[in-house]
Amino acid sequence: MLAYVTLGSNNIEKALEFYDGFMPTIGAKRFFDNGRLYFYGTGPGQPMLAIGGPYDEKAATVGNGVMPALACADNETVDKAYAKAIELGATPDGEPGKRMPTFYGAYFRDPDGNKICVCKLG
Repeated sequence: MLAYVTLGSNNIEKALEFYDGFMPTIGAKRFFDNGRLYFYGTGPGQPMLAIGGPYDEKAATVGNGVMPALACADNETVDKAYAKAIELGATPDGEPGKRMPTFYGAYFRDPDGNKICVCKLG
């Protein structure tokens, strides 16, 4: 059902440096861009995360209540992804841990303040 989620940035160069360093920890990479949006994913036809400036060219703002959750293969990958995000300049917003019987996750804010979850479901 989900094709992609876009997160706005006011500093594309810094955002791409962050996501180029972070996304490989969850098995994703930058696939393509159109000069405005930069798409990351795990493979063709899979959901993606796009980073870019708003189409209206106004300042990007953080959506209150907006939070993409990025799937990880296992709990160890959640831990590694969270640690890598913090190493790359993310702000902690919930350390890795079991939240529900079938959910292990961690939360951080990227350099633009977008809230991101990395999680293992099941």
